Formats: sequence, C-alpha cells, structure tokens
Amino acid sequence: MLALYGHPFSSYTQKVLTALHETGTPYELRNLDRAAPGGHAAEWLRHWPLAMFPVLVDGERTVVESSIVIEHLQLAHPGPVRLIPLDPKAALEVRFMDRFFDLHVMAPVQQAVSAALTGDPARRAEGVAAAADKLQKAYAWLEGEWGGRTWAAGADFTMADCAAAPALFYADWTHPIADAYPMLRAYRARLLARPSFAQAVDGGRPYRHYFPLGAPDRD
Repeated sequence: MLALYGHPFSSYTQKVLTALHETGTPYELRNLDRAAPGGHAAEWLRHWPLAMFPVLVDGERTVVESSIVIEHLQLAHPGPVRLIPLDPKAALEVRFMDRFFDLHVMAPVQQAVSAALTGDPARRAEGVAAAADKLQKAYAWLEGEWGGRTWAAGADFTMADCAAAPALFYADWTHPIADAYPMLRAYRARLLARPSFAQAVDGGRPYRHYFPLGAPDRD
C-alpha cells in the first residue's frame, strides 16, 4: 500500500489526498502531527531529508512535491478520474492552472501565515496586507478567465482542481473572496461539495486551532 507522509491540515497534503480519493487508490496516511500516534517523523526524514511534505512512498520509490506526486499517481495508479488529460494541449492548461493556484493563491496565504507565526504584530499586519493584495489580483484574474468553465481547466475535474481546492479554501480564510467574484465563489463551493476534497477537509477539522490568523467558524 502507498504511504503518504503529511499533515491533515496541510494544504499540499490535502491536494494529494484529494487526488488519491478521486482515483480510489488505497493509501496509508502517516500523520506527521506531533500528537499523532506512530511517530513517523524519523522515517519521513529518512525518505526526504529536506523535511518538506507531503512525501509519497510507493514501494521502493519516494516521490516528493505535490504536483509530481499526482503526476506519479496518474502514471502508476490511474483511476476512474483522469487527472491529467492525454491531449498535450489540454494537459498543458491543467499544469498551468495547477501552478497558478500553488504560486499565486496558496503562496500568498503561506506568506500571511508565516508572518503571523512570528508573533510580531507589525510583521503580521505587513504579511496579511501583502497577501491580500496578491490574492485580490489572483481572484480578479480567475473571475475574468472563468467564462463557462465548471472546473479549473474546463469541463473535467483534474490535477488543477486538486490544487485549487485547498488553495481557495485557505485563501478565503485569509482574504475573503468578495461578492464581486460570483463565479469564483461558486467554484469554491463546488470544490467543497466534491466528496474527494470534502473528505480531506474533514480530516483537517481537528487541527483548525493551528491556523494562526484565526480559523473562521465556517468552511
């Protein structure tokens, strides 16, 4: 069975969990929370000394970086949902949107979170303001690009949506998506209703007190 080292409240762990749930691939989550039973930290670091997660162990192979993990799953453990299209042009759009959500939505959230974790009120305010500016630009771009899309790259749920789901989940906590972006708000709601991501969200519920900006009383 696949072993996934990660944390249930981690956005990038949730990204991979969503892909695993979509493909119906059996796996064992080796929870890296300090209070979790099992003590998986030492073996995680043996597999990936750079101390980042998620990390997927598939037999003798260790796969790191969330997008590469999903690419590996598509190749080695394909399921009923094809997360990366066969058509090269369609696949390029999926990969672009995957990168957009990681780099232009999730990264600003991490900037705000990191600033809050310093405990310095001035650095927290600066980090939140910088993240809000970047997220506002990302929201506007997404709303303008959306058109008639159901999912991030078109009509089908793909790797891009696995990236978008946790990114928009935490982004809306950090800088709420305004009513001026109805298509983006509706898309976030569709992601939350998707069973694969809903399962990942439920797994992270016990850890919401970790969110240093203050988790709202909502999904």
